[in-house]
Amino acid sequence: MKLLLVLLLAVISSCNTITKQNMDASEWYKLDVASAEGDNLKMIDFQGKVVLIVNTASKCGYTKQLNAFEELNTKYKERGLVILGFPCNQFGEQEPESNATVAKCYFDNNGVTFQLMEKIEVNGENAHPIYNLLTNNGEEPIKWNFTKFLISLDGTIFNRFSSVIEPKELETTIEKLLN
Repeated sequence: MKLLLVLLLAVISSCNTITKQNMDASEWYKLDVASAEGDNLKMIDFQGKVVLIVNTASKCGYTKQLNAFEELNTKYKERGLVILGFPCNQFGEQEPESNATVAKCYFDNNGVTFQLMEKIEVNGENAHPIYNLLTNNGEEPIKWNFTKFLISLDGTIFNRFSSVIEPKELETTIEKLLN
């Protein structure tokens, strides 16, 4: 009943929300990703946490969302929220810089302390495995920068949100998932 209420609230929050709950948690926990610094992070290390994934770009109109992501990170990281930002240059070439330059820019301009990953592709034959899983192997491609995915405590996709959804709009859902 509680999960149904949370799902209903998430769907009501915006018509730009796509509900999707068909990711196999066992596949999620097998994945690993590289941070912007080159460290290997394993999704299994985030078991029992709520994970918010977003593809980012520093020269995009939605880049201002980085500040709001950082606010969520500051407010909820101690309660179990993990934010993973994946810089991507596939949309309008809005993330052309190196991993190190991107990380410095995000920190200097937006105070970002949440986990930034290495720059990746989110669509196509070179899409990172994490995005292949999130998009059902490309059947539901990412349309633009700042597409968001909320992963539940159990490692399944709770919801996908379009670029226009502000991070602040996810707060109620994040709180419910953390409880």
